Amino acid sequence: MIMPTPFPGMDPYLEQQWIWPDVHTALVVAIRDYLAALVRPRYRVAINLRVYTELEFVGPNPNELVGRPDAWITETQRGGEMSAPTSAIPGPAPLAAELPLPDEIKERFLEVREVATNDVVTVIELISPTNKRPGVGRREYETKRMQVLGSLTHLVEIDLIRAGTPMPMRLRQGSPGDYRIVISRAGRRPSADVYAFILRDPIHDFPVLLLKGDPEPRAPLN
Repeated sequence: MIMPTPFPGMDPYLEQQWIWPDVHTALVVAIRDYLAALVRPRYRVAINLRVYTELEFVGPNPNELVGRPDAWITETQRGGEMSAPTSAIPGPAPLAAELPLPDEIKERFLEVREVATNDVVTVIELISPTNKRPGVGRREYETKRMQVLGSLTHLVEIDLIRAGTPMPMRLRQGSPGDYRIVISRAGRRPSADVYAFILRDPIHDFPVLLLKGDPEPRAPLN
């Protein structure tokens, strides 16, 4: 018997690093499949891929990568056995260290394109933990975000990750909450709508922005 989740909205268990990539991909595909039927034939919803490499330290679990990019950590091994020095000249014993390993990160996002022109009308991004901590992932995403915000393309940014530093924005009032869905219409920038909610709240539906005059379907993330 499968027990239902006790959370009305986002399940924080899904935010764990070794689970999130599967959740992220499944959500992107589910949103694509749901929206495709609502926006055709004028639009198509395409999955795109962003690939980059980060340096990661392996955690206590061999299958777990701990996000510590762009840094090396050394730790003195006390009480352990040290290898014999190769030189005959006495010197200090070496320190035990662990080096970060390169890890290829793949992040999928959605593009709503007008079929007639193939122009990107809206980008839908689902934030990952790597986007919210210092390192390559944050720089890659912020560069892409700036490109979209400086264009005529709408942006829908979904942040279901509590840990890390949220994407830059200036809220005019109210608490930002644990989670955010940002709706940035190209014609209204720098103004944007932000749906902010906490762990005890259901996840908000969000509008899918299209060209002026076309009705905007809503995606029920919850």
